[in-house]
Amino acid sequence: MRAIEGFEGTLVVKCALKLSPLVFVRPGELRQAEWHEVDFDKSEWRIPASKMKMKAVHVVPLSKQSIDILKEVQALTGTGKYVFPNIRKQSRAMSENTINNALQRLGYDTKTEQCAHGFRGTASTLLHELGFDTDVIERQLAHKEGNAIKAAYNHARHLPERTAMMQQWADYLDGLRAGAQVIPINKKAA
Repeated sequence: MRAIEGFEGTLVVKCALKLSPLVFVRPGELRQAEWHEVDFDKSEWRIPASKMKMKAVHVVPLSKQSIDILKEVQALTGTGKYVFPNIRKQSRAMSENTINNALQRLGYDTKTEQCAHGFRGTASTLLHELGFDTDVIERQLAHKEGNAIKAAYNHARHLPERTAMMQQWADYLDGLRAGAQVIPINKKAA
């Protein structure tokens, strides 16, 4: 989180990079975000079914931190279609390699350390360790219910719980960035 904060690329890329761990959507969903999908009054981003892997509308509750990032980039890209447009052609979405390239510029090996898609796994792991309900986490990740019977009968979106979780997650990440005690993992000891 501290490395992302220190990124020295363009504002558009920096904002996309900062938003990635907060919303932990798939990288393609993030880079193709359109302004008409963002509702600042409701603090949510509604990703259309056509953009989703599971072909269902996905609501992403936006934390205060996410709203601040979106408002920051809105000053630069808000008159266009895409929240994160392509640097060369504003009518197209950001390149699929942009976030990973930014992570590489920060010194991360995107094959073994951190990649854009990896924010999803990190969020899932830490949210589970922090005690959040599995169904709420899985719904936020836009994963399909594995149990066919449960999927047929349970259409809960857990939106109130997800909204609270996303704000707590953003606050947790702020704590890490601000210098919360991070205990390094010794891979050799495992």
